[in-house]
Amino acid sequence: MSAQPSDRPAAGAHVMKPGWFTINVFNRAVSWMTRRGISIWGSRVLAVRGRKSGEWRRTPVNLLTVDGAQYLVAPRGHVQWTHNMRAAGGGELHLGRQVQPFTAVEVADDDKPVLLRAYLKRWKAEVGVFFQGVGPDSTDEELRAIAPRHPVFRVTPTAPTHA
Repeated sequence: MSAQPSDRPAAGAHVMKPGWFTINVFNRAVSWMTRRGISIWGSRVLAVRGRKSGEWRRTPVNLLTVDGAQYLVAPRGHVQWTHNMRAAGGGELHLGRQVQPFTAVEVADDDKPVLLRAYLKRWKAEVGVFFQGVGPDSTDEELRAIAPRHPVFRVTPTAPTHA
């Protein structure tokens, strides 16, 4: 995989904001279980410092592993955590009391098809609606066409800590 990041999103970049149910029920339920050490299909709570405030911001994410490397995919597009990740260059993944600090490098769009395919193969039922009809069986060209809309970060764990 190339270590070259995709172009920074322009004003008006693709974002699909979560609805009330996702914010108030689904994300809270997944976060609650993940904070207690119960991973739902690879769920973690991502903690990353805000690019303006410097405060820790948390959101549930799905940790993808492909060929031994770990990735975070933003199914909703260029959302706040992706902007913060670009600025911070890393963060922490939480599962119960385990805290895994990491560094992050954004993946180039041309390198995303294999990762987006693996992500959709595992979580299409949960996030497929955000991929405009593209799924795990789509062609590389179709996946490459949507790649700029979905940031992907390769995460490299650093020394683990315990809360």
